Amino acid sequence: MLAKDIVRLETMRGMVAGFTNELVAKNRKPNELLTDEEALIVITRLSKQRKDSIEQFQKGGRQDLVKEEEAQLKILETYLPKLMDTSEVKKMAEAKKIELGITDSAKKGTLMSALMKDLKGKAEGALVKEIVDSLF
Repeated sequence: MLAKDIVRLETMRGMVAGFTNELVAKNRKPNELLTDEEALIVITRLSKQRKDSIEQFQKGGRQDLVKEEEAQLKILETYLPKLMDTSEVKKMAEAKKIELGITDSAKKGTLMSALMKDLKGKAEGALVKEIVDSLF
């Protein structure tokens, strides 16, 4: 790119490669287009990969690689919708728990599955699981 922003360039190349890989995995031609939902799934996957890499590099004491991955993660997050915060997810979880009539922890999986359907792409699964666990 003209701006010589190497991090952004590498991130964009990675996204294009991810889109192409997704098309090939779905037995479509690499020059076809993904739907918006499919593109968001790919970008979400790429951001999760960056988060995992950051965690691993921190464990390994590689701060130089951590900074690089964090910079790429920031760029990827600009293409993702804003996620719900904890209080919003908790309100929805409590409402869904009452709606489904769940009273014991044996039905936690049912609540989790119903919430994940409603919150797909709006909240991280780990946060939803943590909130569901706190309700019981």
